[in-house]
Amino acid sequence: MSESVQLYEPINTLKPVADNIWIVDGPIVRMDVPGGSIPFPTRMTIVRLANGDLWVHSPTALTNTLQAEVDELGPVRHLVSPNRIHYANIPQWSAAYPTAIRWASPGVAERAAKVGIAVAFDRQLTDRPDPAWADEIDQLIFRGSRAFQEVVFHHKPSRTVILTDLIENFEAAKVSWQYRWLVTLAGTKHPDGKAPIDMRMTFWRGKKQARQSAETIIGWQPERVILAHGRWYPENGTAELKRAFRWLGKFD
Repeated sequence: MSESVQLYEPINTLKPVADNIWIVDGPIVRMDVPGGSIPFPTRMTIVRLANGDLWVHSPTALTNTLQAEVDELGPVRHLVSPNRIHYANIPQWSAAYPTAIRWASPGVAERAAKVGIAVAFDRQLTDRPDPAWADEIDQLIFRGSRAFQEVVFHHKPSRTVILTDLIENFEAAKVSWQYRWLVTLAGTKHPDGKAPIDMRMTFWRGKKQARQSAETIIGWQPERVILAHGRWYPENGTAELKRAFRWLGKFD
């Protein structure tokens, strides 16, 4: 294919994970790097809360067909940016669902303004879950990096941790030959996906904090771990977290 990446077909459609939680595999997005950009797949997560409201994590592009599917699930009430990189489609979703609350992760508003994307956030995510979802979704800010923070979520009823960039897990067969060396160099190749090396390096002074965050996530004892990029983990979630975070030390 022209973008040299195989997507997780079918894209732009709801795929059930467990009761009241779905993923949507989206189209190719591109990450800017010196001298060009790199194509890669991305994924969003939708949770239906007990009151019927929809909680949308890292939204992908909204197509007419996808919007019709989402509308059948319930009203969209929360649009969540989990880190300062995952926000680009929130304006499109906000236009379609103007009453939805736009949740900002640390640093995302500044990042969006810097690159000229007009997105107005309504509220700020913290380590404390909002009352709207506190009974069903736990969360924390993964700390320790001098340049990067991600808000990690745990859907308690399905025992599912929801991540974006703290673990990437690219299958070599889905990456064209000209990018496979980069995936290997970054340390993000399946079956040993983890945070890319450039991100891990930003934690070198804050590994103690990062390990504390990882210990909390592992302590949730999830069965599943959803990732934004690459193959996600529908089972053995706790073991996969211990493996992927071993750059912070061994976890018993």
